[in-house]
Amino acid sequence: MSNKKCTTDACNVSKEHIKGIKCDVKNCVYHDCDTYCTAGQIAVGNSMAANAACDTFKERK
Repeated sequence: MSNKKCTTDACNVSKEHIKGIKCDVKNCVYHDCDTYCTAGQIAVGNSMAANAACDTFKERK
C-alpha cells in the first residue's frame, strides 16, 4: 500500500490506498473520494473480461 491517505470528511475515510488500483466508483465504501481503493484486498468477478466487476464493492449509504 502507498503512504497517501484520504482524509476528506464528506467521505468519512482515512485509510491507505491499494497501490496500483484505480477506482472511480464513488458510491463504494472503499472509494477514497479521489481515484483510489482503500479495501484491504479486492476480488474481481465474472469469467468474462468484458463484464468483469469488483466483487469487493459495498454501497456507501
